[in-house]
Amino acid sequence: MPSVRCCTKAMRVVTGVTFSGALLLSGCGGDTDPVAPTTTQSVGPTTIVEQTNESKPATATVRVTDMRFSPAELRIAVGDTVVWTFDDSVPHTVQGIGDRAMGINSPIIDKGEWSHTFTTAGTYRYLCTLHPEMRGSITVE
Repeated sequence: MPSVRCCTKAMRVVTGVTFSGALLLSGCGGDTDPVAPTTTQSVGPTTIVEQTNESKPATATVRVTDMRFSPAELRIAVGDTVVWTFDDSVPHTVQGIGDRAMGINSPIIDKGEWSHTFTTAGTYRYLCTLHPEMRGSITVE
């Protein structure tokens, strides 16, 4: 029959191994999110896009008030947006003149805003269909 001392020593070893294993496993948890293993796979050559100092698209405002477009002439860059802000005592529209300006076609607006983004260079003429004497132009460079 084994002695008590031998069993006690064996229990200490088992307890120590169990405790060490528990410590190791507790290090796998914690407050941080686990990081999933990653694999790297080559998919071919990489294209590097070099950033330039070109400006980002901008927004220009044309006020529609006192029976006129202000400013009546505007210069913007390709990709810029023009916002017409309507604040007059009567309703107005913004209607492109000619083939180039076909996309410029607002509804009748009493108060509020309407916008158009210009994606092609050129000069765009427009008018108010309700008040044809109201005219403007936008040059996109």
